Amino acid sequence: MHLESDLWLPRPLDDVFAFFSNAANLEALTPPWLHFHILNPAVVIERGARIDYTLKIHGIPLQWQSEISRWEPPHLFVDEQRKGPYRRWVHTHTFAAERGGTWVRDSVEFDMPFDWLVGGFVMRDVQTIFAFRQQALVTRFASSAFICAGISSRSAGGQRARSAHRSANRNPPVTASTAPACPARR
Repeated sequence: MHLESDLWLPRPLDDVFAFFSNAANLEALTPPWLHFHILNPAVVIERGARIDYTLKIHGIPLQWQSEISRWEPPHLFVDEQRKGPYRRWVHTHTFAAERGGTWVRDSVEFDMPFDWLVGGFVMRDVQTIFAFRQQALVTRFASSAFICAGISSRSAGGQRARSAHRSANRNPPVTASTAPACPARR
């Protein structure tokens, strides 16, 4: 299965990447109903670093470990599940400076046991988690800015779903004419 998420934030690339470079900030990007807790929040994020955490999915307690398999600051890093609920979870984070702000792009490839049976439910959960993540980033970095965001997903059968939105508050410092357009989806 595949999920993509794009968000433009009106903050410099170095500021946004610095936030993602601190493992302790993962909790702020995760919905509270997952009861997400990092067991080693002081870990230095770099290639080979392992991050251990606990969470609950539909009330079931789980342990998860991710390893940073690629680290190319300030433009890209990849975390891969080493232990956890998925057969495979590869999360590629990319960051690109554009028009005075930063595109934050997430691409997640994942498979789970019995995906033919539970894939639709799991995809819905993952989409909800990434929607929360986008809102948390907006709250943190862009409370008074024009935001362009989108989430799309593709199931194992190739079915594609997409949601995209633009929002602006009452006094945005970045206007629709100066903010980047939402990226086109293939």
